[in-house]
Amino acid sequence: MQDQRKVVLYIAQSLDGFIAGKDDDLSWLSVVEKSGEDYGYQNFINSVDTVIMGRKTYDKVLSFGIEFPHKSKKCYVISNSKTGHDEYVEFINDDLIAFIESLKSKPGKNIYLDGGAMLVQEMLRLNLIDEMILSVIPVLLGKGIHLFGEYNTLSKPHTKLQLQSCKYFETGLVQLQYRI
Repeated sequence: MQDQRKVVLYIAQSLDGFIAGKDDDLSWLSVVEKSGEDYGYQNFINSVDTVIMGRKTYDKVLSFGIEFPHKSKKCYVISNSKTGHDEYVEFINDDLIAFIESLKSKPGKNIYLDGGAMLVQEMLRLNLIDEMILSVIPVLLGKGIHLFGEYNTLSKPHTKLQLQSCKYFETGLVQLQYRI
């Protein structure tokens, strides 16, 4: 029997828990840039065939002025305001639980949850994330977009996570992998 697909959050955050700084600034990610080091991203991206992200994250990716990074994957954008599809993604505004359950019931590789914070928080609240791979960047931002927001928004505020691995890199980045 084939293992069920998992929804895996793969994301970077500052040590104080922000995924973006003030005014959506991402320049702090460069603190850990090192030639030839991808922190396991290529292995991870090869383990997924589907990408889910929120609309603000999608708009941010498009603003980078680069080729869309997930063209070889089936991509969905969870949105309250957009419907249909464009050349890269299908916009989803259906029941999130039913949508994720439908994806997980189909054969395939794992499902990459690419953010943003509002979608991550809602999926945690609904217990729809199976694993988290958090790359902690050694910087304190103090302000910005907090990955987990208000902890009391979780349906299980004391959700126990099971550490699967912990990797330390020369740049100071620490990568934590948890099973929920």
